[in-house]
Amino acid sequence: MKTINAATLEANCLELIDMMSDDGQPIVVTRDGVPIAMISPIDVQAKRGSIIGAMKHGVFGYEDPFSPAVNPLEWDANR
Repeated sequence: MKTINAATLEANCLELIDMMSDDGQPIVVTRDGVPIAMISPIDVQAKRGSIIGAMKHGVFGYEDPFSPAVNPLEWDANR
């Protein structure tokens, strides 16, 4: 883990971010020798798969998929 003071961060921010993205090491920022912040790279998530097939095995078969899920006489709107 690298440690730098706030003035160095202010002067070299973009360069430090590039270095951090290359080596993956977080940077601790200090002021007067006291740690005040930590900058760390984010984890890059795996590439998302296709949405096609995302619900596979998630929907069960129904006898009549076009009928209402609840009897219309039980709807609150009909009261």
